[in-house]
Amino acid sequence: MSGSDAETAYRDFHRNLLTQFIHATQQQPPFVNDQADEQALEYLNQLESLPSLQGIEYSEQGQRLLTQTIASFAHLTPLLPRDLLWHFGGDCLHYMPDEEIEKFQRLDEQFHQAVSAGEAFDYSKERARILGLH
Repeated sequence: MSGSDAETAYRDFHRNLLTQFIHATQQQPPFVNDQADEQALEYLNQLESLPSLQGIEYSEQGQRLLTQTIASFAHLTPLLPRDLLWHFGGDCLHYMPDEEIEKFQRLDEQFHQAVSAGEAFDYSKERARILGLH
């Protein structure tokens, strides 16, 4: 996998996690019944539109929505992949312990070194190794 392919795989990995989180959220209260209030419906609408955003708008909206998830829809927090907290960064990092941040930082450093050197990098494989998922 070339550097460009690795960057695409990295982006796709996080977009897929985001899509999975959106689908899981849609299946949870208050979104599965007619009792969702205006705030909940607005949150869900913005969450559903997040994958179509680009650049700074994507980053800022992602940070805001993930912190809103934890603050206003705490029952969704177990469904939220930790990778997305790291991916969006900023205020999302307040919800990650230092040890977890260090692991994601190490993973990102290895990823960026490989991309800069034009070397192959299997993000999913290295992620599993560093996070101790094997």
